Amino acid sequence: MVVKLNKVSKTYQNGVKALNNLSFEVREGEIFGLLGPNGSGKTTSINCLLGLLKYESGKIEIFSEPMSPERYDLKAEIGFVPQQVAVFNELTVYENIDYFCGLYVKEKEKRKKLVEEALEFVSLEDYRNFYPRKLSGGLLRRLNIACGIAHKPRLIIFDEPTVAVDPQTRNKILEGIVRLNKEGSTIIYTSHYMEEVEQICDYIVIMDKGEVVAHGSNEELKDSIRHGETIEVQILEPKDEYLELFKAIPNVYQVFYKDEMLIIKSEKGRTNIPNVLEIINQHEIKYGLLFSELPTLNDVFLEITGKELRD
Repeated sequence: MVVKLNKVSKTYQNGVKALNNLSFEVREGEIFGLLGPNGSGKTTSINCLLGLLKYESGKIEIFSEPMSPERYDLKAEIGFVPQQVAVFNELTVYENIDYFCGLYVKEKEKRKKLVEEALEFVSLEDYRNFYPRKLSGGLLRRLNIACGIAHKPRLIIFDEPTVAVDPQTRNKILEGIVRLNKEGSTIIYTSHYMEEVEQICDYIVIMDKGEVVAHGSNEELKDSIRHGETIEVQILEPKDEYLELFKAIPNVYQVFYKDEMLIIKSEKGRTNIPNVLEIINQHEIKYGLLFSELPTLNDVFLEITGKELRD
């Protein structure tokens, strides 16, 4: 086991209980997704397992060894890519990566090789002599990643690494994370973008109010909820009376308008598209687009926590 939290509790001085007997495990070789709304305890749990924050009770193990602020040997095996870009503006791209790598690798020749590999990994070779202020937001994100992974850690924690980047940079970052995992690193990944977690994570824990409220693979989590299908219909002349027509369909538990679309949510079971089309034709309802979507991780999150991840 790479990471093990066992009944960890943390209360801040203002009385806020950030973690409440939090327990979860991260297995070697997996990409582990850690999800939760703002204030759920994700950041606190990460700071505790990094040895940056003290907690009142419980136990944290990294690589089957007890973690503490003094365990620099364990910290040398961990890479951390924080949400906020954390680099030195007075150092070049190369010098930044070299500095952070040098915290763990003292041998100059070995470090030089690792820095070059990190530059290649994030495609910043042509920017090695640039200062951070000359880089775009996407390039800064890549530099942030290079600084966190240059020393070849066995465990890498990514905290919202794709915030405020363009789609091309986002895809490159996700591809890089998968590549790091295939090369042997275990990954802990937090994000407000459900589609990213669905795309790359092997196992997912959902936190709320400092506790684990659900866990499992992507498919296991989707299979655990009531929701089965969402049908969206563009109604050209919306009327409230249409809501009752669609609510009468078997297994439908929620019908509402959102913007120009009629949203029909069904419980698990057979698709309701034929029933929806039958009602549209019978009542000569004018419509445009119609499409169906199977459960997403966002549906899981909403049903379990009662809120959107990005609230």
